[in-house]
Amino acid sequence: MADPERKMALTHALWTELTAVSARGGDLSAALAPHEALSCDEHRLPGRPPRPELVPPARLAQRSPYTAEGLASLVHAIAHIEFNAINLGLDAVWRFADMPTDFYRDWLRVADEEATHFALLLGELRALGHDYGDFPAHNGLWEMCIKTRHDIVARMALVPRTLEARGLDATPLIQARLRKVGSPAALRTVAALDIILRDEVGHVAIGNRWYGWLCQRQGLDPLAHYRVLARRHEAPRPRPPFNVEARQQAGFTAEELDYLHGAG
Repeated sequence: MADPERKMALTHALWTELTAVSARGGDLSAALAPHEALSCDEHRLPGRPPRPELVPPARLAQRSPYTAEGLASLVHAIAHIEFNAINLGLDAVWRFADMPTDFYRDWLRVADEEATHFALLLGELRALGHDYGDFPAHNGLWEMCIKTRHDIVARMALVPRTLEARGLDATPLIQARLRKVGSPAALRTVAALDIILRDEVGHVAIGNRWYGWLCQRQGLDPLAHYRVLARRHEAPRPRPPFNVEARQQAGFTAEELDYLHGAG
């Protein structure tokens, strides 16, 4: 499904159907299990629209949010992350078999909330006279999704609790810049980011929960194995400053936070 608005609508419909089945006391396992014909070699982009143009991060222009074009570019960059995050949530549901029903429920809820985030930012982008696809973007989130497609432990370690957790750190810094801009559009974006940050704490917590569950099931030390996975898949090193409060709320332990400060 390449059309962003249709993808949002269908994602919301999936979550609505799931909650309705649950309310009726129906069996969720059949509805949530991955497709029997799943191929873990599959790595095509899941319904990528023809725009935005995908470029290396170094090719993305730096624009000041004090200009209308620069603010729109910033909103677009965050919207692109949220659009990718819809795909990431749905991919976790679709790709990985033999997990508890709660795993699939969790990631479908994440996808539903990411669709809401994308809608918020799309509205702000359009209010600025632009649309999704008007600016280039990079593909880092989905590239890590591809790297970890064979290993659910690596997926949980390196997507929600590494790449998406960076949003917990970056969002307050972005909001501070936007408050200095002070325009109505900038302040509306701050308010949208309040909602997104609140929900993203929960999404990272879901990643932490299932990473811990998988490590326990396989007899792995979570911190030691994280180091192995980060090296194996060339995950970006976390850089301070860290949003320690948000990371604690998302389930990072004191030992993990000490490691982050050492790694940064």
